[in-house]
Amino acid sequence: MKEKVTTKPASAATAVEAIPASNRLPAYLDYLKAVRGVAAHTLAAYGNDLAQFAAYCANRGVLPEKADARELRGFIADLSAEGRSSPSVNRCLSSVRGFFRWLCRFGERAENPCDALRNLKAPRVLPVFLWEQEMARFSELPGKEGILWPERDRALIMTMYSGGLRISELVSLTLGNVDRDLSRARIIGKGNKERAVFFSDEAREALAAYLPARTARIKAERPTDSLFVSLKGGALSVPGVRWIIARYAERSGLGKNIHPHSLRHSFATHLVNSGCDVRVVQELLGHASISTTQRYTHVNMERLRKVYQQAHPHGE
Repeated sequence: MKEKVTTKPASAATAVEAIPASNRLPAYLDYLKAVRGVAAHTLAAYGNDLAQFAAYCANRGVLPEKADARELRGFIADLSAEGRSSPSVNRCLSSVRGFFRWLCRFGERAENPCDALRNLKAPRVLPVFLWEQEMARFSELPGKEGILWPERDRALIMTMYSGGLRISELVSLTLGNVDRDLSRARIIGKGNKERAVFFSDEAREALAAYLPARTARIKAERPTDSLFVSLKGGALSVPGVRWIIARYAERSGLGKNIHPHSLRHSFATHLVNSGCDVRVVQELLGHASISTTQRYTHVNMERLRKVYQQAHPHGE
């Protein structure tokens, strides 16, 4: 009986260590980090996916870079047999595709065995977002609930929402990245791509109220330039932001699975609903592909459908 692929999550370092030194996967991960500028958490995800592929290949006595379409189909079949969802399997396949594209690009393989493979069909899932009125209620929770650090938390929520920021972009924001009038900031996004983001009047007011309190929290022996800090004065982490948003999501009463990325989804949805050109939204979000941004047009169509059903006499 053939062994199953182990799918325990691993850090980038652990994933690299799990890969035999005789193959090309470590060099590919080094390339992603040094040349492509892939973020640490993304690199960890790639490393984990490729470590699973390496383990599958090792069980069959083949090096990953020598694998053919038959091995790849078997790898996909094993992941599916483990109960992995279609999006999860497709993400693994995407990581493997990138590896083989790299091999072909640098002349280490003549053909790409992934060319004949297709992604598994996955159900279209609309991103979780808040309507404008819901977003207004959510942003007011820090002041009403009086938990954690109200000034920081409202500034954090409004900055992430009005700038359409990823959580990694939020925690990497420094005072030096933000204009003095708090109207915009310079962001380094995925692939080390730089873009400008803009802050609403509400976000500017929230930041202005937060910054004096931030200064009071910073300790002389542990200075930090991070825009958002913890109660102890250290730079706020990605898990810290998730924990903060989760606390307010619990108290929101909105009945939605609100997480940090929901604020970014809400930003994009509200722009599209207001008639903003999709390519402008793409630029503001820092999406490499317009197809990624176009999913928000589906959200807009879903809203139109609901309005139609409520308004039309035979809509139900």
